[in-house]
Formats: sequence, C-alpha cells, structure tokens
Amino acid sequence: MMDRDDFYAGGKGGRIVDRLFGLKERGTTVRTEILAGMTTFLTMAYIVVVNPAILEQAGMDFGAVFVATVFASVIGTLIMGLFANYPIAIAPGMGLNAYFAFSVVGQTGVRWETALGAVLVAGVIFLLLSVTPFREGLIRAIPESLKHGITAGIGLFIAFIGLKSAGVIVGDEVNLVGLGDMHEPMTLLSLAGLFVTLILMTLGVRGALFFGMVFTAFFGWVFDLFQLPDRWVTMPPSLAPTLGKAVVAIPDVFSQGLYAVIFAFLLVTLFDTTGTMIGVAEQAKLMKNGTFPRMRSALLADAVGMTAGAAMGTSPTSAYIESSSGVAAGGRTGLTAVVVSILLLLTLFFAPLVQAIAALPAITAPTLIIVGCFMLGGLKKVAWDDFDEAFPAFITMLSMPLTFSIATGIAFGFITYPLLKLVRGRFREIHPLMYLFMILFILQLAFLPE
Repeated sequence: MMDRDDFYAGGKGGRIVDRLFGLKERGTTVRTEILAGMTTFLTMAYIVVVNPAILEQAGMDFGAVFVATVFASVIGTLIMGLFANYPIAIAPGMGLNAYFAFSVVGQTGVRWETALGAVLVAGVIFLLLSVTPFREGLIRAIPESLKHGITAGIGLFIAFIGLKSAGVIVGDEVNLVGLGDMHEPMTLLSLAGLFVTLILMTLGVRGALFFGMVFTAFFGWVFDLFQLPDRWVTMPPSLAPTLGKAVVAIPDVFSQGLYAVIFAFLLVTLFDTTGTMIGVAEQAKLMKNGTFPRMRSALLADAVGMTAGAAMGTSPTSAYIESSSGVAAGGRTGLTAVVVSILLLLTLFFAPLVQAIAALPAITAPTLIIVGCFMLGGLKKVAWDDFDEAFPAFITMLSMPLTFSIATGIAFGFITYPLLKLVRGRFREIHPLMYLFMILFILQLAFLPE
C-alpha cells in the first residue's frame, strides 16, 4: 500500500502523475501543485458567489447561475489542465458579467435570454477561431515588448484589486483614489496577513501564499471577522431555469440586430483571455520563442468554457488572472488546474462555506498584492531606450489598473504600437494582424457601448 509520502516523493502513483503532467520536467512536485491549486482556488472562489449575484440583477435565477458558473469553470479548467497542461483556471469574467447585466440587459432592455443567446453566438465564433490558426497567429503577432507590458499590466491590475479589497486604497472625490482608514479591522487583518505572508516568502517557505491565507482566515475567525456558517453542506440548486435558454433565443439575437453586442463579447473575451494566458505562461516561464506548446488546446479551453457556459446559463468565461497566484505558489503544470477544478466542483455542495470565504476579502488580498510584484519581472526585457517599443508597453501596463480592464490596456497597446512604427517608417516590422486589430480597437473605443 502506497502512503502519502511515497506518493509525494514519486512512488507508483506519483510516477503516473509525473508522466501525465511532466512534473519533473517543469521542476515541480505533486505537493507543490496541490498547494498551488488550492491557492488559485481560494483567490478566485469569490466568482461562484459574485457572478450569480450580478446576473441575478438581470432577472436570472441565482441558484441556476451558481451551478452554471461552477460547471462552465470546471469544463474550461479541466480542458486547460488535462489537454493543454497549464496551471491556468477558467471562469466567468468579472466586467463581462457586469456588461451583460447592466449594459446589455439593464440599459437596452434586452431580455436576459436574448443576451445569453448573444454570448452563445460569440462563443461559437470564438470556438471556430480557436480551432483555426487565427488565435495562434495572433499570439505570435504580438510584439515581445507588448507581451511584457501585458504581463506587467496584469500584475499591477491584480495588485490594485488586492489593495482595494484590503481597504488600503479607497475612492476619493478629488484624486479618484486615496489611502483608506488604517484603523479599520478588515484593513488591519489584511495588512497582518500581508506581513506574515511576506515573512514566509522571504524565508522561502514552500506554499507561503497558501499558508498566509490560512493564517489570515484563522485570525479573522479569532477576532470575529470571519463567520463560519452553521451549515456547511447543501444540495446544489436546479439548473433548469437557465439551461438551454440561450439556444432558444438565438433567432431573437439576429432579429434584434445585436451584432455590436456579439462583437463586444467576442473582442473583449478574445483579448482578455489571450492577454491573461500570455501573462501567466510568461510568469511560469513556459513561453518558448514568443509562444507556448499546446497553444491550441489552451485556447480551446476558454472557448469551450464560454460556449458551454452560455448554453447552461452564465456570462462569458475567461482565463483567470488569479491563476498567477497559483503560479507564484509553485504551480507549473495542468495538475494545478485539475486541483482547481475538483475544488470548484465541491463548491456545489459547500456553497455556504465558499460564500463565507468570499465574504472576507482580507483572506486573498495579500496574495494578490504579492503576485502583482512577481509579474513585473519581464519589464527588464523591454527596450526602454527605443521609444516606439517602450511607450506601447508603458501605456498597456499603466492603463490596465487605471481603467480596471485588461482588454482596454491591450487596446491602447495595439493602437499605439503600429502607429509609432508607421511614423518611424518601420511599418514592415508589423504583422498584418496588428494593423487589423488597431482599426478594430479604434472602432470599438469610438462606437461600441461600454
């Protein structure tokens, strides 16, 4: 009988896992991958509660969206883990769910079923683009300086989210943002968690990010800031209220001419998820010659997740920036993603506990802040003495946290890079796809609804 230590050390079961995911080749272990998966899960678990809460405001059933959110996330993340072998999680994207609920449904008066149909159409197009060389060609077409700018921008973005969740940064009427109240119990707990996690990181403790979150949750419970639910286990709600509604509503999508909505879902998802994949893969040092192996499988993961999610009843999925927390914890293979999938599936039965964890942002805020630091390393590879290389990377990096949108940051980079190259007469250095998306992004920013 194989014990746990034998498994972690590479016994028979460990060797099977190693062959499946190539742990030794990527310099990781089963234990590290499990901790990384748990870290990623804890930083993104909020979505299974927040996403249905947002879509409920569009008239959708909370319980059905909760189940659809979990299933869409599990499908996309499992494909990413088992077929692409990357430590990247897939789940419904924040921002896109708000656009769905408040702009498409709330402002235009479109029924949520019809809006869901638009997501499904965009998902099918996304899927078709992913099985063709188009998306691979797009990743190869992105200049190296922009790739580093995208990675750094995502780092600043998630660090900003962490500081905001911790209450260290708050809204300010004069300066837009300002310093929060350092006497707030939640802010103090976040800072304590950050301090402890930094110490663990400095001492080189394996799984420091995960153990930092455990510490924060424990002290939150000690000081009555973290309330454990009376009941931990519940049966999953029914998926029936949303299942298949998007399919039935497809004729309404075209009869109402929701082409701009389809394009918005498609374009934002395409660049949001592509940018995140590049950022996380680069952070994990999995990029090779400007791209990464099994790229098509990785690109299919979010496309299938988005299409399946729409059919079941949720807004578009995307590669999750919180995956970088798992990479920072040592995750290097698809085993991390498989662990995330298993934990996401368990949330169907432990919804009250997940909701309690998601309600305490101090648990995950320190991890997001630290991971943001890790993702800035690629900036040393940007040619800062070459202005037409430096500025697009700079504006991409700066605009992501300031606009609270990865896709907008990418748009600014895709617009400025070709323009500056044209001015310098270096237009032959640019891939034709860059010119195409420069025009598309200009049109999107000028004419499409936010």
